[in-house]
Amino acid sequence: MIKIYLSTILGMERMTQIELARKTGIRAATINAIYNETIDRINLEHLSKICEALDCRVEDLLQYIPDEEYYEHRRRPQKKKVK
Repeated sequence: MIKIYLSTILGMERMTQIELARKTGIRAATINAIYNETIDRINLEHLSKICEALDCRVEDLLQYIPDEEYYEHRRRPQKKKVK
């Protein structure tokens, strides 16, 4: 599992998603998907622009957490049953 800390960093910087979108030129919907960790993949150019705008490193923004550790205190998502 990859944990994304964009919400944490924006909170510390007191910056809104819209402000980040304007600074980076990335669509607000894309910023929102990254912020809410609902995105499946991140464009490397976007990652670079976000790091530049927030003056941070990739490792400040993303962290690999083994699935077992991540789901230790969370329920695993269940597959929807198809009728």
